[in-house]
Amino acid sequence: MNWGKSILAAFIFFAIFIFVLVAICLRENISLVSKDYYKEEINYQQQIERLNNVEHLKQKPRIKVVGTNLEVFFNQLASVDRGEVKLFRPSDESFDTTFSFRAQQDSVLRFDVGNLLSGMYRAKMQWTMDDKEYYVEEIINR
Repeated sequence: MNWGKSILAAFIFFAIFIFVLVAICLRENISLVSKDYYKEEINYQQQIERLNNVEHLKQKPRIKVVGTNLEVFFNQLASVDRGEVKLFRPSDESFDTTFSFRAQQDSVLRFDVGNLLSGMYRAKMQWTMDDKEYYVEEIINR
């Protein structure tokens, strides 16, 4: 075998290698943090104000998983106008879940999360109370 055939074989194997890498890269699922990333970035000042409002609360909400329930402990739930808890799974957006809530006399919210895949979630709680918006975020493991 002469050098010409060896060089040609090397180029062919290299081309096959590149095509396989491209095929693997095209199959990879790339989940963005948010589909409206730029819109949310523009409104980030409002998010900072929500976080500052939480700092002025006497008691902040605590979010944790107990058994198959997501429990939110917050002593001011009776004053809440409306709110939502979003479970954000960074590794796969198809497992993101949102729970809405309104004012209630009990100081504990419970949401069934028994059907969610085990793993790390970012619990994002946003609510309105006394004409102010609030936001808190915690990392939980299911």
